[in-house]
Amino acid sequence: MTYYQFVEAVEQKVKEELKGSAGVSIYTAQKYNGTLRRGLLFCEHGSNVSSTIYLEEYYRLFREGQTVDFIAGEVLRLYRRIRFRGSWKEEKIRDYSELKRKIVYRLIHRERNQELLKDMPYIPYLDLAIVFYILFEVSEYGTAAMPVKTEHLSLWNVSKEQIYTRACCNTEQLLPWEFRTMRSVLAGLTDREETDHDAEEEAIYVLSNHLRSFGAAAALYPGRLEEIGEYLGEDYYVLPSSVHEMIVIKKSAASGKDFLSTMVSEINETQVEAEEVLSDHAYYYDRVRKKLSL
Repeated sequence: MTYYQFVEAVEQKVKEELKGSAGVSIYTAQKYNGTLRRGLLFCEHGSNVSSTIYLEEYYRLFREGQTVDFIAGEVLRLYRRIRFRGSWKEEKIRDYSELKRKIVYRLIHRERNQELLKDMPYIPYLDLAIVFYILFEVSEYGTAAMPVKTEHLSLWNVSKEQIYTRACCNTEQLLPWEFRTMRSVLAGLTDREETDHDAEEEAIYVLSNHLRSFGAAAALYPGRLEEIGEYLGEDYYVLPSSVHEMIVIKKSAASGKDFLSTMVSEINETQVEAEEVLSDHAYYYDRVRKKLSL
C-alpha cells in the first residue's frame, strides 16, 4: 500500500468512527525546505479552528505491521486530546495590541525556503532567516501558531523591525531557553542520572528551548551566546542540528570547522527529516568579538 493509499484508508476509517461529528479531509501542506506533508484535517462543526494530524509516523507503524484500524484509533485519540471546541474571532487577528504579546521568532534556512519567504517578512541571519509567528498556545502536545505574513504588516501598520523587536522580548519569555550537556540529554532518554563528574568532563552541549520545538532560535536570545562563552571559558562551535536545537562544542574539543561542516551535512542527509534541516554549515562563536559567524 502506497502512502497516499494508506492516508485514504485511515481517512475512511476515521470518518466511520466519527459518524459526522466532525469534518475530515485529506490535507497537503507545504513545509520548510520545500517539503510537502500529507495528513488529515479535522474541522469542528460550528468552529473556524481546524486541527491537522500528519500521518508519516503512523505509516511507519503500518509498515512495521500495525493495522489501519489500530492506527485510526490512535489518530482519533490524539485528535480528541488536541481538538479545539471554540472559535477564533477574526477581529482578533486585526488587533495588534493583543497579538504583539504573542509574536515569536523561528530560524529556517534562507535559500531553501525562498518560495515560502516570498509571503513572509524575515530578517537575514548568517545563511538563515528569522521568521515570525503568533504563538496562540503552548501545551504538552506542542504549540498552536500562525505564521506572520507580509499582508499582516499592512493590516497592523507595523514594520518587520517592530515585530522583530517584539519577538526578541517575547520568545525567550514564552519559550525559555535550555542549555544542557549532551550527556545529560542522552541520560534523560535512558533514564540514567548525570553525575557531577560527567558534567565537568563534558565538551558537547545542546542549546534549545524547554519544549525542544524550534529551539534553534534560542541562539538569538539576547546575551545567551555570550553567557555560554563565559561558562565554557573559551570560543566554541555551534552546529545547526535541526530547526529544533543547536549543538555547542568547545573549540578545544573540536576537529576544525571543515570537518564539523561535513559532519553536519552528512547527518542532515541521513538522520534529520527534510523539513527540519536548518543548515549544512558549522558556525563559530568568538568571545572577544561577541559574534557568531560562518
